[in-house]
Amino acid sequence: MIKQIAWNTFKNTGNINTFLEYSQLKDIENNIRIEEDGNCKNKRNNNC
Repeated sequence: MIKQIAWNTFKNTGNINTFLEYSQLKDIENNIRIEEDGNCKNKRNNNC
C-alpha cells in the first residue's frame, strides 16, 4: 500500500526524492522478510 502511494506520488509530481524514498522502503521491507525467514528456520518447533 505505501509503495503504491509513493509510486503514484512520484508519477504525479516527478519528485525524485519520493522515488528514492520508495526505493529505500522496498529495501527495508525485503530485509525484514529475510530476517524473519531466518529466525523461523533457526527455531526448532517451526511455529512461525
